[in-house]
Amino acid sequence: MGKIIAIANQKGGVGKTTTSVNLAASLGVLEKKVLLIDADPQANATSGLGIDVETVEIGTYQLLEHTASALQAIVKTDSPNLDIIPSHIDLVAIEIELVDKENREYMMKQAITSLKETYDYILIDCAPSLGLLTLNALTAADAVIIPIQCEYFALEGLGKLLNTIKSVQKIHNPALDIEGLLLTMYDSRLRLSNQVVDEVKKHFDAMVFKTIIQRNVRLSEAPSYGESIISYDAGSKGANNYLSLAQELIEKNQ
Repeated sequence: MGKIIAIANQKGGVGKTTTSVNLAASLGVLEKKVLLIDADPQANATSGLGIDVETVEIGTYQLLEHTASALQAIVKTDSPNLDIIPSHIDLVAIEIELVDKENREYMMKQAITSLKETYDYILIDCAPSLGLLTLNALTAADAVIIPIQCEYFALEGLGKLLNTIKSVQKIHNPALDIEGLLLTMYDSRLRLSNQVVDEVKKHFDAMVFKTIIQRNVRLSEAPSYGESIISYDAGSKGANNYLSLAQELIEKNQ
């Protein structure tokens, strides 16, 4: 039985998509069968795995509209053991279209739950908002990973996200768990980075992943080549970080 993990934070630029793509690719390399669902209208996870967004005809939008099945939406990627349900700018419209539908928070859950038989891990790259798209992802998920960048406003907005998670647990998905807080964009030379790490560990302790994702030029270059860091530069610090995170996640779930 697979596990569905949403990667969520309503703040933009904290490394959600970078984490979704590279964690998925790392789990694939470690011989886990992985599906990545791009639930962000910006479709960066889709293009980051080398798929031309303009050519996407069936993706997350059709999945949530229930005009196509999950199996019809799945696309193979060049990364080992990694498939994707791609996104497209069309997805912007979904929040308006679902608003008066019954059970609108459960559209993704209904569409993907059966895929847990096929995959070890299903990762959902969420949009940087707490709208209906993210709510659908949290309702469908077994757990959530929250990336937090090691910068000044890191903890701002985290309270709001944790409150959203609490209300999802209360109303829609009592089984939703916090898989962990992931510190990203860490620069050991900056005192501020170290202060944020200390602060987050002090407040959240065991909820924080041991692996910290360091700032790495190769990590920011990889998406422009439509590759994960594992394909782009397997020897880089970024690749090592994400492989270590994948290993930690696997061990945690054994």
